[in-house]
Amino acid sequence: MDDNRQIRDLIEGWALAVARGDLAGVLEGHGEDIVMFDVPPPYEGVRGLAAYRDTWPPFFEWQATGAVFEIESLEVTAGAEVAFALALLRCGTDKEFADNPANRLRLTLGLCRREGRWVVTHEHHSFPELDHAGG
Repeated sequence: MDDNRQIRDLIEGWALAVARGDLAGVLEGHGEDIVMFDVPPPYEGVRGLAAYRDTWPPFFEWQATGAVFEIESLEVTAGAEVAFALALLRCGTDKEFADNPANRLRLTLGLCRREGRWVVTHEHHSFPELDHAGG
């Protein structure tokens, strides 16, 4: 299997795990040294797999109120030892999409090849600032 397919499978599996609220599946494929910059604080991001793990239960609680989390588009660029991926996701509740149907979560991932497999070492989530985006 080529690198792009391996990375796509990793990211698509991660997104399905998020949608299911499957914490073990969310953590799979992430390095112990993961750095994540997320929409909510802390502003300096979270560092390490334990801190990354701790961010998910509140998200799963919110998601259980009826929110969706699904990849809409995904682009992967892979080199020999490092790769990155860009994605847009539908992440929100029916009301949020009714209020702003075009809003998408922006996702950027950085990956490294470690011991023959791809591992996510950086994850960045953001939403556009609507006050500045003309929305």
